[in-house]
Amino acid sequence: MTDLQHDLPDGMVEWIAGVGGGEITRLERHVARREAWVVDITRPDGSVLPCFLRLEREPVGLDSATSLLKETKIIEALWATSVPVPLVHGRNDALSCTLFERVRGRSDIDKLTDKRQQRAVMEDFIRVMARMHTLDLDELGLAPYLAHVPTTAREAALNEVDLALKQWEEFLASYTDPLITYAVDWLRRNAPTTVERISLVQGDTGPVNFMFDGDEVSAVIDLEWGHYADPLEDLGNFCVREFWNPSGGLDGLFHLYEQESGITYSKFAAQYYRVQQNVRGMIPIHAVTVHAHPRESVAWFLCYRYVGDRATCESIAEAAGITVARPEMPSNAGQKDILADAAVYTVEHDVEPHLTNLFAKSRANDVMVLLQVMDRKRRFGATLAEIECDELGELLGVRPADQATGFAELDAAIRASSLDDAAVITYLTRRAYRDEWLYAPAVALYPERVWSKLDE
Repeated sequence: MTDLQHDLPDGMVEWIAGVGGGEITRLERHVARREAWVVDITRPDGSVLPCFLRLEREPVGLDSATSLLKETKIIEALWATSVPVPLVHGRNDALSCTLFERVRGRSDIDKLTDKRQQRAVMEDFIRVMARMHTLDLDELGLAPYLAHVPTTAREAALNEVDLALKQWEEFLASYTDPLITYAVDWLRRNAPTTVERISLVQGDTGPVNFMFDGDEVSAVIDLEWGHYADPLEDLGNFCVREFWNPSGGLDGLFHLYEQESGITYSKFAAQYYRVQQNVRGMIPIHAVTVHAHPRESVAWFLCYRYVGDRATCESIAEAAGITVARPEMPSNAGQKDILADAAVYTVEHDVEPHLTNLFAKSRANDVMVLLQVMDRKRRFGATLAEIECDELGELLGVRPADQATGFAELDAAIRASSLDDAAVITYLTRRAYRDEWLYAPAVALYPERVWSKLDE
């Protein structure tokens, strides 16, 4: 076997080679949020099998929102339908990994410069999504893996939120963030009261979570959040994906969905499910940034957290009909750290340019971002904390002793429903704007993200 550089669990490489019926001639870590590897297997006849490996270092059960086993079974079920998905070459429960076909095409629709092609692909994906949402659930045969089928509109809207809260209850027991508390409360108070049907939804659908070739979708990928729900949930999910990966906007796409699926589009449902998707994604992202593990790309998660928090606040404010102006930011609060600058220069000029492995280059960039973030927190953190205490004092009636105390008091007031919605939304949004500014080096990984206008 070719000499391969990797840190995969014992036995996994041999299993991959056995499934592919040949020798592994390429094994590279893929740059992605979830661990994945690009694999080529050269067979005795000289043909090459291009594969994509997903694995769970810490296996999770089917009760998790993001089980790889569940995702594998969904993809296997969809293989027999009109929804294009990758072929599953093999699944190993003992090693908690799945070897997929590496699908033709590309996923970076946001990078297309040909706007005609970009629009054609977006419309084709809307048609694919409409087909998936109208599949017969019994015929899919996913009952052992997606056991719970919602019976009411409220269940359909909140099941995944409740699942996220349960999955992360240990973390949330010792962590307080008033935005999470308020957003969950807002979702409960504003849950839809009607649902046309229950469908299999991707749960994290839209740009870059599908592959395309030419003007057509070649495969739907990343189905780890798949579940049964209100199909309009995927419209909110689509908005979130397009927010992070701008792909020409949403104009007319949801009316096309309505035409293709026969399912009535609702602007408020899209707004509601934008928040729902952000909230259930926000909790684990907060957990990663609070209990950062060296293996994680912490810089990216800081970006997801602070851009995502701001996006959540803006979406709630829009749904509530509230406009919040961006606050002014401090102009100066201390000198830059010459040591931090020197470290960033070293990584940027003397280390990163000489790396050839894409994953290593990504990690080097993470180091630069984290150094810059630490420097900004040192320079501006205390000033922003004072501003937070001042605004919390106006909202709560009494200025808190410090920022952490103020957040805890605001959280308690939200739970007690003792504050005006508009005032809470305004404060949380202003705080989110300040946090996003403070973490600017990480936020720059996804700069200038804005919500695309929704169809009326």
